[in-house]
Amino acid sequence: MRRIGALIFPGFELLDLFGPLEMFGMLKNDFDLQLVAETSDPVVSNQQVRANPDTTIGSADQFDVLVVPGGIGTRREINNPVLLDWISTTSDSAEYVLSVCTGSLLLAGAGVLDARRATTNKAAFTKIADQYPQVQWVEQARWVEDGKIVTSSGVSAGIDMALGAIALMHDIETAKKVATWCEYDWHMDKNWDPFAKTYNLI
Repeated sequence: MRRIGALIFPGFELLDLFGPLEMFGMLKNDFDLQLVAETSDPVVSNQQVRANPDTTIGSADQFDVLVVPGGIGTRREINNPVLLDWISTTSDSAEYVLSVCTGSLLLAGAGVLDARRATTNKAAFTKIADQYPQVQWVEQARWVEDGKIVTSSGVSAGIDMALGAIALMHDIETAKKVATWCEYDWHMDKNWDPFAKTYNLI
């Protein structure tokens, strides 16, 4: 069983987090899901729904998989050295590191994406790419796999990415079964990205 640590912080995006966790959570014998925050207090999402952490970054054990969502709160947390240090350390020991949407901003700020291929929310793409030129940003991608680092485009793309990660950790048939159980139309092509054109990236 792989332990998944899903980071939450004030202003995280609900679907960024719970979309992927729904996919992993369908495989209860394979994944143990935990929400991780800087403190043990309830964390308010961008949609004002509160989530209760299972553990904190100061007491969390090692995770096999780190999941970092995006959301408006990333703009504040990019200036939080304690959180960025934890992301860096946890990423070093994790088997896989996943980000959704502007969660890639935090990975980039922690140095996790240096010299790696990655993508992010297309509405914020240019601003983030300009801030971290050491990352090989991919303009047109639903999600990008670079070794153990898997990053996705905006919000709903995290669900497609999570299924792609399940295919990496298990196999494509398992990922397809999860999508079917969720009655989800999985966009299996990592390069399918209509929103790159929407935001004039291609």
